[in-house]
Amino acid sequence: MTDRKFYLTFVEAGVTGILTPYWETAPQTAGAIWTALEKPIRVKANHAIFAGPEIMMGLPEENRTFDPAALPPENQTVQPLAGDMLWFYQPKNFFKIDPDEFWEIGMFYADGGRTFGPTGWIPCSYFARMTEGLDAIAEQCSLIRKEGQKTIELGRVA
Repeated sequence: MTDRKFYLTFVEAGVTGILTPYWETAPQTAGAIWTALEKPIRVKANHAIFAGPEIMMGLPEENRTFDPAALPPENQTVQPLAGDMLWFYQPKNFFKIDPDEFWEIGMFYADGGRTFGPTGWIPCSYFARMTEGLDAIAEQCSLIRKEGQKTIELGRVA
């Protein structure tokens, strides 16, 4: 099981990084995301507003293969490291300013980030860490902040 990995690719730039799941400390979250990515996703990634050096993307409806409320808190922190990949579920009406449901996958591309939102600190489950290609991915992530959304593909390494 521990040899299974994810990839994250900036489609237009052709830049790819490899993510190693936290199988030991976030087994249920890593497993749920693994199952959800049986078919890779291609989505537009946004830059975080409150969290600092983070890009975030939603999990498309067709990849929502698990019950997000059933996942326990795993490997949580509010001060992630560069390369940490998070899972956060926002049920309907969770935030006063945003009543929508949101299935978030995010990645911190530099140190100094925090999972802080409009209501304060939000611990998130970290299910993987980028172990290959972080420098090139980080460069692309920072461009989102300057240039706007970029297309990301996220899937399993074959």
